[in-house]
Amino acid sequence: MRVLMPVPDHDFDVTEVAVPWRLLTDAGHEVVFATERAGTRLAADPRLLTGVLFGQLGAEDEPKQFYEQLTAAPEFTATVAWADVDMTAYDGLLLPGGHAPGMRQYLGSADLQQQVARFWALGRPVGAICHGVLVLARTQDPGTGRSVLADRRTTCLPKYMERTAYVTTAWRLGRYYRTYPAYVEEEVRSALADPAAQFERGPRVLTRRGTETDDTHAFVVQDGTYVSARWPGDAYLFARRYLELLGKPMDA
Repeated sequence: MRVLMPVPDHDFDVTEVAVPWRLLTDAGHEVVFATERAGTRLAADPRLLTGVLFGQLGAEDEPKQFYEQLTAAPEFTATVAWADVDMTAYDGLLLPGGHAPGMRQYLGSADLQQQVARFWALGRPVGAICHGVLVLARTQDPGTGRSVLADRRTTCLPKYMERTAYVTTAWRLGRYYRTYPAYVEEEVRSALADPAAQFERGPRVLTRRGTETDDTHAFVVQDGTYVSARWPGDAYLFARRYLELLGKPMDA
């Protein structure tokens, strides 16, 4: 199957892009990267490759290895323009996250939101992780004028996690961990018809992550053909659940 993964030119999260890409391609699926302009040379958030603060808080070794493999893959440079994509040509849509300033190109794109609305209407599998959920929260259903997430259960980057990362590093990195003045969770909640019932924060975690072989500390929310996750620590479980959605009949 063909899965479209929109990303900004730079600053996307290493783990949230590389882990789903690796698991999807290993399962025999094709991943196509979409950027604002076709043929863009992509670059992940460099701090996540070297360590955000004193060599810490970056991506784990295996996702970094996956990212290195991705940079050598032909699809990494053969990006398509998200405004020009025929969304009906794809079986799935996957929206990764990231928090550095370059993410705003992707998170705030009206052209991308229009395309996401078209794909959402098809009823095909959609996955969003961390800040990627903001794309859906900001995407309006043309029939109702509400967010496409208005009646869905979802998670996203929790406020406590975003705030902790910001407070811990602001003395050195400023607003690196605050992509927007509002917290991600606040904006996602505001898009829901009943936030108290629909938003799921998951177990409280700060450093423990799920891995390829252990989902103990990972958390995802699935609602029909939509699956969401909170942060890089959920990436493996998120990718596996998304693979399961791709394998289900369209009317399941």
